[in-house]
Amino acid sequence: MAQWVMQENCRLVTLLGMGGIGKTSLAVKLAKAVVEGGAGRKYNHPSTQLLRRNQLPPIAPTAPQKQATPHSPMQAIIWRSLRNAPLAEELLADLLQVLSHQQETDLPTHLEGRLTRLLHYLRASRCLLILDNAESILQAGDRSGRYRPGYEGYGQLLRCVAETPHQSCLILTSREKPYGLSAFEGEALPVRSLQLSGLPDTDGRELFSDKGSFTATATEWQTLITRYAGNPLALKIVASSIHDYFDSNISYFLETTKQGTFLFDDIRDLLHQQFQRLTKLEQSIMYWLAVDREPVTLPELQADFVTPVPIHELLESLNSLQRRSLIEKNDTRFTQQPVVMEYGINQLIEQVCRELIDQNGDLFISHALIQAQAKDYVRETQSSLILQPLIDRLIAELGSTAAMAARLSQMLTQLRGKPAKATGYAAGNALNLLHQAGVDLTGFDASYLTVWQAYLQGIPLHDVNLTGSNISRCVFTETLGNVLWAAFSPDGQLLATCGTDCEVRVWEVASGKLLLICHGHANWVRFVVFSPDSKTLASCGADRTVKFWTVQDGVCIKTLIGHEHEVFAVAFSADGETLASVSGDQTVKLWDVRNGYCLKTFTGHTDWVRSVAFSPDGGTLASSGADHTIKLWDVKTGTCLRTLTEHTGWVRSIVFSPNGQYLASASSDRTIKLWSYHAGECLKTYTGHQGSIYSIAFSADGNLLVSGSGDRTVKLWDCNTNTCIRTLYGQTNEVCSVAFSSDQKTIACVSLDQTLRLWNYHSGQCLRTWYGHTDWALPVAFSPNGTLLASGSNDKTVQLWDWQSGTYLKTLRGHTDLIYAVAFSPDGQTLASGSTDCTVRLWNTTTGECFQVLQGHTDWIDVVAFHPDGQRLASGSADCTVRLWDAQTGQCLKTLTGHTEKLLGTAFSPDGQHLASCGVDQTIKLWDVESGSCLKTLQGHGSRIWWVTFSPDGKLLASCSTDETIKLWAIPTEKCLKTLTGHTNWVFAVAFSPDGAQLASASHDQTIRIWDTQTGECLQICNGHNHLVSSVAFNQDNQTIASGSQDQTVRIWNVKTGECLQVLIAKRLYEGMKLTAISGLTEATIATLQTLGAIVE
Repeated sequence: MAQWVMQENCRLVTLLGMGGIGKTSLAVKLAKAVVEGGAGRKYNHPSTQLLRRNQLPPIAPTAPQKQATPHSPMQAIIWRSLRNAPLAEELLADLLQVLSHQQETDLPTHLEGRLTRLLHYLRASRCLLILDNAESILQAGDRSGRYRPGYEGYGQLLRCVAETPHQSCLILTSREKPYGLSAFEGEALPVRSLQLSGLPDTDGRELFSDKGSFTATATEWQTLITRYAGNPLALKIVASSIHDYFDSNISYFLETTKQGTFLFDDIRDLLHQQFQRLTKLEQSIMYWLAVDREPVTLPELQADFVTPVPIHELLESLNSLQRRSLIEKNDTRFTQQPVVMEYGINQLIEQVCRELIDQNGDLFISHALIQAQAKDYVRETQSSLILQPLIDRLIAELGSTAAMAARLSQMLTQLRGKPAKATGYAAGNALNLLHQAGVDLTGFDASYLTVWQAYLQGIPLHDVNLTGSNISRCVFTETLGNVLWAAFSPDGQLLATCGTDCEVRVWEVASGKLLLICHGHANWVRFVVFSPDSKTLASCGADRTVKFWTVQDGVCIKTLIGHEHEVFAVAFSADGETLASVSGDQTVKLWDVRNGYCLKTFTGHTDWVRSVAFSPDGGTLASSGADHTIKLWDVKTGTCLRTLTEHTGWVRSIVFSPNGQYLASASSDRTIKLWSYHAGECLKTYTGHQGSIYSIAFSADGNLLVSGSGDRTVKLWDCNTNTCIRTLYGQTNEVCSVAFSSDQKTIACVSLDQTLRLWNYHSGQCLRTWYGHTDWALPVAFSPNGTLLASGSNDKTVQLWDWQSGTYLKTLRGHTDLIYAVAFSPDGQTLASGSTDCTVRLWNTTTGECFQVLQGHTDWIDVVAFHPDGQRLASGSADCTVRLWDAQTGQCLKTLTGHTEKLLGTAFSPDGQHLASCGVDQTIKLWDVESGSCLKTLQGHGSRIWWVTFSPDGKLLASCSTDETIKLWAIPTEKCLKTLTGHTNWVFAVAFSPDGAQLASASHDQTIRIWDTQTGECLQICNGHNHLVSSVAFNQDNQTIASGSQDQTVRIWNVKTGECLQVLIAKRLYEGMKLTAISGLTEATIATLQTLGAIVE
C-alpha cells in the first residue's frame, strides 16, 4: 500500500475488511511511515492527527501544479474518523479549514462549491487524507455499500477524488466498499482497493502471548487461527476465553468446541457468543459504554446506573471485561472498539424494541437511550444511531407512529407513582423517542415519574403535566435573549453571562445547570466578570451603573454610580481590591471594591471607551475605545504613559498576556495586534477575520489567543508562530464575546443568535449549546386598511393578528433567526420581514405563503420599508447599507453606501422621491431614490439613532436616539425644529399619526409617549409594559396605536385616553406546563420555565 501511495501516486485507496481485522492499525502504520520518511511536524489532539511541513498554497486558485513524482513528500497528513457520521458538508468544512490554515472563512454553502475548493488544495499540494470507519455512513442490511439517507454527498466526494487529476491521496477504511468505486479501480489506474485477510499463524501466536502461556501443537495453533480467520480482535477475545475457562489449553478448547459452538462467519457472531456469557452487570456496563460512545471515568460510569452499584463490584466487572478484550482502558477511562460498540448499540435497540412490544421495560428503564447533558456531537450521534433506528423498528412492528406513542404512554401509566429505581429512565426515553418521531407533545402526561435525561431544548411542551415528578439531568430551553458577554470563574467551575434581558446568569460548567439569575440592572448588561477569588461578580451596563453580586446567592451587595453614559466594561485588579470601569462618557474610573468609593477618574479619550484591563502586576491600566486608540495609564498617579494609535477602527477589546509582557487588542478594522506595551511597539498584526472583532482572550499559559468576530466565527491563534490554527463555525450571528477556561481545554462564546456555546479547542467540536428562547415582540405594523396587525419576534416567527378581537390568525415561519422588521405593502397583500439571518422575506398575507426571499445583505437586517408605489422595497442592514429591491422579481436595484456603522432605520418620503436612513454612526442621511446619491447628512443626536420616519405630508422627519431624545427636522431645509425630551431611557421607535398631528414614541423606560408635533408637548403617557418597548405603530383610524415589547406582549392603546385596549400574547414555548411539587430543578431553572409559560401551583 505504501508503494501505491508514495510511488505510484494513487488518488484513492480503499482498505476493506471485517471489523477488528486491523484496517485502522494498517492506516496508522502508513501514516507513521510517511512521517518517518520526512513528511514533517506532527500535531495531535483527541480525534485527529495532523502532520504537515510546508505552507500550503493561498486561497485564490493558482496555476496548475507540477505532477508529483515518486517519493515526493506529503505536505499534509489529515486523519478523520467517521465513527460519529459527520455529514459530507461538515467534513469538507473541517478539511478546508486545515488545508487553508484557517484562511477559508467564507466557505461555499453548497457541497459542489466545497468539493471544488478541496480539489484546488489536492492539486496544489501533496496531501494524504485518511477517513476511518467509513461503514458508519453506509446503510446496514441488504443494501451493501449504499449510503445512508443524507450521506449521499460522500459518493460525490469519492467520485471527485477518484476521477479528477490531482497529486494527493485519500485512504478510506471500511467494512464494505462504497457503491460505485469499482468502476474507477484497476491495477494500472490511480484508484485501488485492498482486501485485508487475517493474521498468519506466527503473528496470531504473538497476540496470545500477551495473555500468557498457552499449550498447543503447531497443527492446533493453525487450526485455531484459521477457525477465526486470523481476525486480531476475535483472537484476543478467544484468547481470554481459553485462558479463563480452558486453563490455557488450546487442545482442550478445540476438542470441546468441535461441534461448532464457537465458529463464526462474522465478528458479530463471536461477540454474541461472548455477550451471552456475561453477567447481568457486565452486560449493563457494555450497554452503557456503547451509549456513552466516548471514554468515561469510573465515577461517570457509576453515575449512569439507576440503582447504585458498589465500586468494588463495578471494578471487578470492568476487569473481567478487559480480560475478555471486550473493553479498553485508556489512562483512567473506559471505552470499546468501534465494532464492539456497534454490536452493543444493535443489541440495545433489539432488546428495547422487544421489551416495548412485549410491554416489559427492563432495559428501557435501566438505560438512557440518549444523554441530554452529553456533548452536543455525542448526543446528536446517539439520536441518529439509537433513537431513530429504534423508532423505525417500533413503527414497523406496531404499524404506526400513533401506535408507538400509545404503547409508550401505556407503559408510563403502569410506572406512574412508583419509586425512582422502578421507573428509571423510562419517561425521559419516552419523551426523547416521541420528539424524535415528530409527535406533538401537547398535553403529554409525565406526572409522578422520574424524568431523567430528557432533551427538551426548543421543544414546545404546551400543557405537559410534570406534576410530582423528579426531573434530573434534563435540558430545557433558556430565556437567554441576546447574550452580550460571558466570563469563566477563575477556578473554571462556573460561567457567568449577561445581555439584553438586563440580567446576569451563573451556570455550572460541568452540568450546564443554571444556578442563579441576578436581577437589578435597568437596562442592557454589557459586561460581567468574576473577582479573583470567584466569590463576587461585577457587572455593568447601559443603566450607567456597576453592580457587585455574591456568587453564592446572587444578591446585589453594592451599586457604583458616577458615570454619565453607559458603562461598557469593568476589570478587577489582580488582588481584587480595585475595580476599573470604562464608559461612553469617555472616562476611565478606578473604584475601591470594599467601600465603593471612586478613587480616580482618567480622562483623555475623545470618544466612547469600550474596554479596560489591568496588567498582572497591577501597576498599569490599559483602556481602548471608539477613538481608535489604546491608552496606558499609571494606576498610582493616573498619568497617561503612552497612547497606541495603529488601529484604524474602534478598539473593542484589550487583554494583557498572563506573563505581563504583551498586550493584545482587537478592533473593528478586522485586525488583532500584539504589542510590547512597555516599548509601545506593535510586534504582530493578525488578519483573517472578515468582520469587526469584538472580543479576545489569552489562554492561561499565554500561548494561545482566541477571538470572536462579526463574521460569525471564532478563531484560535498560536502566539508563538503567530498563525491561526483553528476556526470555529456554527454561530449564525455575530460573536460578541469569547473566554478561555482556566484549564485551557474549553472556549466559551456567545453570539447574537441567542446561543451560548462551549467548544473543545483541541478538536474544534462543540461540547454544549444553550439555546435561548424569547417571545419578545420586536417590530409591529398595521395593515393599510387597519384590520390586521403583524408582529415579529425573537422566536424567528411573524404573527398576524385580528387586533380588535385579540385573535391570533397565522404564524409565518421561514426565517432562521430573529425578526427585526415588518412592513405591509400599500395594498396590504404583501408583508415584508427582515431578520438577523440576513434575508428579507415576502409573504402573501392571505395564505401566509413566503413567495420571495431577498438575499444580498451580509449582516442582519434592521428595517424594511415599501416604496409608495408598492413595486419597490428598501432594507437597511448592519452591513452599513440600504438596498433597494424590485418587490416582484426580488432583484436588487441599488445599494446605497455611506454610513460608517450599522444602519438601524430607513423610511421613504410620501412622494417616493427620497429615502432617509440612520444608524450607529449618529447621522441621518437623505438619499435620492432614483439616482442613489446622498443629498444630505443630518447631525445633532449625541448617540446612535434608532429610527427615522417622514410625516404624512413629507414636511417633517422624526428621529429618535439612545440619547433619550426625539428630534423633528424640517424638510427640505434639514434644520432641527424641535427636540422632544421626557423619556428617561433610550428611545427606539417613533411613528406619525395618519393626520400628522401627533407622534408616538417607544422607549426603554417601558412607556409610550404621544406628542403634539406642532408644540412638542407630551399629550399622553401609556404605561403597562414591564420591559423595554421596542416598536410603535399608528393605525389608520388615527385613534389607536400598537406597541411591541420585550415583556413578550403586543399592546393596543387608545391614543386619547392612554388606555390599554388589548394585550396580545403569542403562545409561549412551555405554556401551561405543570411543575407543581416537582424536584430536581434549581429555583433559577424553575423561574426560567415560568417565564416561558410553565405553571407552579
